[in-house]
Amino acid sequence: MIESLLVANRGEIARRIIRTARRLGIRTIAVHSEADAALPFVTEADEAVCVGPANPAQSYRNTDAILAAAKSTGAQAIHPGYGFLSENADFARTVEANGLIWVGPGADAITAMGDKINARNLMAAAGVPVAAGTTEPAADLDAAVAAAAGIGYPVMVKAAAGGGGMGMGVATDEAALRTEYDKVRAFAERMFGDGSVLIERYFPRVRHVEVQILGLADGRVVALGERECSVQRRNQKLVEESPSPAVDPELRERLLAAAVRAGEAVGYRNAGTVECLLDPATGEFFFLEMNTRLQVEHPVTELVYGVDLVEEQLRVAAGLAPTVDPATLTPRGHAIELRINAEDPKRFLPGPGTIATWNEPAGEGVRVDSGYVAGNTVTPFYDSLLAKLVVHADTRDEAIARARAAVAGFEVAGPKCNLPFFAELLDNDEFRSGDYDTGIVGRMR
Repeated sequence: MIESLLVANRGEIARRIIRTARRLGIRTIAVHSEADAALPFVTEADEAVCVGPANPAQSYRNTDAILAAAKSTGAQAIHPGYGFLSENADFARTVEANGLIWVGPGADAITAMGDKINARNLMAAAGVPVAAGTTEPAADLDAAVAAAAGIGYPVMVKAAAGGGGMGMGVATDEAALRTEYDKVRAFAERMFGDGSVLIERYFPRVRHVEVQILGLADGRVVALGERECSVQRRNQKLVEESPSPAVDPELRERLLAAAVRAGEAVGYRNAGTVECLLDPATGEFFFLEMNTRLQVEHPVTELVYGVDLVEEQLRVAAGLAPTVDPATLTPRGHAIELRINAEDPKRFLPGPGTIATWNEPAGEGVRVDSGYVAGNTVTPFYDSLLAKLVVHADTRDEAIARARAAVAGFEVAGPKCNLPFFAELLDNDEFRSGDYDTGIVGRMR
């Protein structure tokens, strides 16, 4: 097993990775910005190295500083968490070129799935369903208009290099397409350094369902069930649950088989997620993208399947067999994750500040992965995620009841917080029925 691990991330995910590593007897090294020096993940690691100022480009995305920290502390491996450098193929290659173990998929798989157009084409060739769309970037506005005419409106205009719900626009007609194309292209150039745009079919009512895959050291790719991720604001997830209330056994079999084919098509190793759009009217699903990293919402899979995905990541990276054969695992019960963010619960605008009160709920079937404690300051430099509140119970109804109680018992004072939104959602008839889609938050507002 790996003996020393540098965690190239921050907040709750760094703290969560450190927790598993320490349980396994692995020495942990945290890297942090000047702004994060007082956060729990820094003090809980065996060693900590400041890698720069608050600006992520000068700290958490500063590859030279992170590699220097790994060298100075004698780290054997680097775990990137999610975000920042986690899907940076060049960084993965550099890590390995420096004789370190990269806890993630190979750089070639990251590259293959990092461009949405290339990924769509690869998946289509592997027999994974993809929605109607362009097979190469729309080179200019005229090409975009021609592509949309062939697909049929409405269409989604997407940054080919985008991710995390960023760089998307919906066009219901040609006039809207002309506006959205220029907007998305400019955004993509500014944010991703790549203005390539694709056009694909847009589903006015759709569910977002994803499959957790794990590429094992022996070459097999296995699937660990699906997660429902349709409660979103601005195309970004707020709630995840497993199993999806929209997926019956026959659909689940097809979804999981397609996800395994997706992983096999790129020789996938380590943890990853195949994201799909599900048309609830027809039961059709279509490949959306593949996240070549650990997902924010991995705890719901862990609770339903009784597996520690970070431990399995570390074992795959070390070339070891899994703790159990994932192909033999069966799901148990229902899990729901709520992303507790420092943001206004009505408009979802960030609200940083110093935490005066922080009391986490506890009890049977309640798990909190948090990045902060009372006295910490939530700064405006990073994602607004404070913690993940995750519950598990025998049934979905029981999980909702447990989540309601946990939300009521979670006390956060100081920064703005979206806990009141979750109290509202968990009492919402549409959500409670399980028959909801990605428009549910808009209908609540």
